[in-house]
Amino acid sequence: MKSRFYILALILSMSILACAQDKNPTNIHHSHEMVVPDLKNPWGFVFLPDNAMLITEKSGALIHFKNGKKTRITGLPEIHVYGQGGLMDIALHPDYKFNGWIYFSYASSDGNGQGGHTAIARAKLSNNALVNFQVLYKATPNTKAGQHFGSRIVIDNNNFLFFSIGDRGNRDVNPQDLTKDGGKIYRLHDDGSIPTTNPFVTTPNAKKAIYSYGHRNPQGMAIHPKTKSIWIHEHGPKGGDEINIVQAGNNYGWPKVTYGVNYSGTEITNKTTLPGMTEPIHYWDPSIAPSGMAFITSSIYPDWKGNLVVGSLKFQYLDLCYLEGKKVIKEERLLDGLGRVRSVVQGPDGYIYVGIENLGIVKILPKKA
Repeated sequence: MKSRFYILALILSMSILACAQDKNPTNIHHSHEMVVPDLKNPWGFVFLPDNAMLITEKSGALIHFKNGKKTRITGLPEIHVYGQGGLMDIALHPDYKFNGWIYFSYASSDGNGQGGHTAIARAKLSNNALVNFQVLYKATPNTKAGQHFGSRIVIDNNNFLFFSIGDRGNRDVNPQDLTKDGGKIYRLHDDGSIPTTNPFVTTPNAKKAIYSYGHRNPQGMAIHPKTKSIWIHEHGPKGGDEINIVQAGNNYGWPKVTYGVNYSGTEITNKTTLPGMTEPIHYWDPSIAPSGMAFITSSIYPDWKGNLVVGSLKFQYLDLCYLEGKKVIKEERLLDGLGRVRSVVQGPDGYIYVGIENLGIVKILPKKA
């Protein structure tokens, strides 16, 4: 009798495990090579005009890498490293060759209250040190909550600076309240000033930098190469990770609508759509825990050109999303099982570079037919 019970329990547990697994097939038409070894959490990275790299480590280090040599950059502000927060994304100004501005996001304890919140700053690089440091935005109030800092950054060709801040664990208040930071996409001019065309500049008491709201924790952001629209992905709860196309003033619903549930399995809401709320163009269930995002425009990967790649922290692969317009029609695993994918960039040489936790940055090599 006991043996039958154990067998039934084993079958049930295996069935539950199988249901929780990602079913995307593995693409085997590629290999990889190590470019930057021995990194713990490469949250973001960029390529400088001389092909050197600047790499953020969540622990608070900014690393310059060139010709196999790592140099630690000095002059960073105090980084409040706790929970999911630390030194996070990094981006170059589109006119970096002429103005030298580097933008980055980090957890900061500046201001009132204990804990910290997401800050966006810019600086210039001189002799392996940051100079002309300026804080452009500091979310408030500080909180001891260690989750959902968001923190991806993009700058478009109109010199608008877009960045994300997650709901900071206060889901029932922040995402739907325009007077509070958290659960939002923000837009500034590249100097930190607020555009007069932002959607809530005339809304009483609203945070004027808000561009869209109702987000949970966006850790991927990229500019579509053709439409120039801002695409993001964001962590859902248990199930319901999303890809959204950001539009000015839109409400993306969290937590009033979601395709996920609480981690305990209980219901958050039975609504996946409501009037006035923008639905995702794609969602994952089970969650892949997405981080990092890039469009492929390079002819180095002819079969992948025009599609999207998204890192998976949970399942430890790079998700290749084949697109038809705004629709994901197929997904495949790249770099399957190599580690938790944190960041992804298409380099100036056209190759895809991927930051993997407790490993480093690798370059994807297409296999020749």
